[in-house]
Amino acid sequence: MKILYTASVTSVGGRNGHVQSSDGKLNLDLAMPPEMGGKGGASNPEQLFAAGYAACFTGAMEFIARQKQISVGEITIGAKVGIGPNDGGAGFGLAVELDVTVPALAQADAEALVKEAHQVCPYSNATRNNIDVKLTAHGGHQQAAGN
Repeated sequence: MKILYTASVTSVGGRNGHVQSSDGKLNLDLAMPPEMGGKGGASNPEQLFAAGYAACFTGAMEFIARQKQISVGEITIGAKVGIGPNDGGAGFGLAVELDVTVPALAQADAEALVKEAHQVCPYSNATRNNIDVKLTAHGGHQQAAGN
């Protein structure tokens, strides 16, 4: 693989610590959420993962749309990342839900684009067969009857 870009981030203190990118644009305190026994009040790794996955997935969809020369409008993705103990195993696992709205496409076309993006997106490729990823697509354009 030819590397096009490398992100560099330093984490100090883990889930109740701080993260900062080498360019200083990402500079956040972290706190364990109350649901996991923490105090909350700051971001957490699952929020960062959800943001990254949603943004990357949008980029994959836009890449495919450009290749196919189709207009998709402004894509909106609601991302959820859940964390919990692995079933029957040690450690913890993640589960992802991406709720994708593609306003300029009919429902079937939105579903097809989401399915294709799932094959292209680096986050999808990294998580495939490792975590559960649920994809939901919503088209915004209504096709005329008979089309």
